[in-house]
Amino acid sequence: MVAWRCRAQSVAGGEAPELCTLGRLCTMHCTVVEYRGWKEGYPCGYCASAQGKVSMGMWAHSMTVQDYQDLLDRGWRRSGKYVYKPIMNQTCCPQYTIRCRPLHFQPSKSHKKVLKKMLKFLAKGDSSKVAGDVTEEPMDSHGEDAVACSFVLKNASDISQSELKPLSVEETERVETEDNDEEEEMKKEVIVKKVASEPPQICADKDSAGSSERSDSAKLVHTTPKPGKGADLSKPPCRKAKDVRKERKLHKLLQNQTHTLEGSPSQAEPQVLLSQNSKANQPKSIEDFIFVSLPDDATHQLEVRLVPVSFEDPQFKSSFSQSAALFAKYQMAIHKDTPSECGEYEFTRFLCDSPLEAENPPSGPDCGYGSFHQQYWLDGKIIAVGVIDVLPYCISSVYLYYDPDYNFLSLGVYSALREIAFIRQLREKTSELCYYYMGFYIHSCPKMRYKGQYRPSDLLCPETYVWVPIEQCLPTLEHSKYCRFNQDLKAVDEGGIKELGRVRVLHKRIVMPYSMYKKRRKGPSDEANVQQYASLVGQTCSERMLLFRN
Repeated sequence: MVAWRCRAQSVAGGEAPELCTLGRLCTMHCTVVEYRGWKEGYPCGYCASAQGKVSMGMWAHSMTVQDYQDLLDRGWRRSGKYVYKPIMNQTCCPQYTIRCRPLHFQPSKSHKKVLKKMLKFLAKGDSSKVAGDVTEEPMDSHGEDAVACSFVLKNASDISQSELKPLSVEETERVETEDNDEEEEMKKEVIVKKVASEPPQICADKDSAGSSERSDSAKLVHTTPKPGKGADLSKPPCRKAKDVRKERKLHKLLQNQTHTLEGSPSQAEPQVLLSQNSKANQPKSIEDFIFVSLPDDATHQLEVRLVPVSFEDPQFKSSFSQSAALFAKYQMAIHKDTPSECGEYEFTRFLCDSPLEAENPPSGPDCGYGSFHQQYWLDGKIIAVGVIDVLPYCISSVYLYYDPDYNFLSLGVYSALREIAFIRQLREKTSELCYYYMGFYIHSCPKMRYKGQYRPSDLLCPETYVWVPIEQCLPTLEHSKYCRFNQDLKAVDEGGIKELGRVRVLHKRIVMPYSMYKKRRKGPSDEANVQQYASLVGQTCSERMLLFRN
């Protein structure tokens, strides 16, 4: 931590009052950063480019949760205490900030499979794999961006070869399984309606599953189709399988009602039963799977603990060794790290050292704001840890590591769903906390597209910093790796730097505006460097955060 205090009393002349006003803020939570500038030509773990990555970075000695929230909304992200921002139009694999809207989230078919698989394992100890399981990558399981100048979290030249290998065909197919499953389900429910006493029907053929385009040609149907070639107009029209199931269920309800009531047959109105049936047919939420009661004789017990990232916290301190050992086991098995690359020192630098200052305002969540480890304890042993930041408007997923022995439980997917449920829970008290930031979406890397399956979600426009629904962004990304999502060509970065002189600087333990610092500075001008920093963090953050200057 940089030691600093207000020294306004030592400044002569009319400058002292302004310095005193700024200096009084020193007793409060404050962000202090060292801007490290441009970094290019280092390896990429997504496309295997040896020198393709380009980013800007700064070392955060301390940071308020509001400042980090605002930086996230400008495309920044932290790795330990190093905060970096990819230069989107120059880096080999553009990384777009992605957020999910948990309040409207509905689990997909594959998400439900994972939740059911966990319930089955806890209740009966069944660890068999279900056909069609989707093994997704955990949130931001790549650490190659965590390079912080003199503080190297993961030296570029030491990146494991496994992270530089191209994506295998098998891994690509797993990511695409979910979409294919949903397409097949939709095909099964298609109905063919009889068209009686109508002119010849025009049928527009659709392309195969996965294509967003429709066929330009239309076929005229004049004759009865050959067997197996279409609907037989001499027979009654097909019915939706869902309607058939609903009718059967209604019939069963009527029968049960008749048998259970004494005396005359049931007089219950079919409309009432239909209403009950429709409620029963409501799609299950993730909470319905996560918080279901297990039987008394359940084989396993799972407990999720939220632990503040602080060595002053007894739970964090007592579980540190076990958590660090799990991290090393995960890194060596999944990312092929050597023991020296994932020891306790590297674990601490990467996932325990956080610049975020813990805050507990009365209007905030009960856990407060800051950095946490969400530990998954199975029968008294940690099997996974989700590293998260709880911020004013979101939970930001930092990293996940888990025991490879439990890979069959798809813990990457399960933990993401638990974090979405956690946001819904926190929002009951803190209404503004309503987003789930999943890190970066990398469309040019098929392995990293799985984040787009958590819908509804938005991508951040890299030029105007407005959020755009992912459905509107995907067609453009198919044609170009780098895209401006904001379709308003006149729109600009509203939060961009307008007054460089108002940037706050910490120099020789004195807080001052940059305009004053320029007058005091000796030696070459650093205005270009400060201008670059301010343009990337924006006017609001540049006026709140303290830019450390030697």
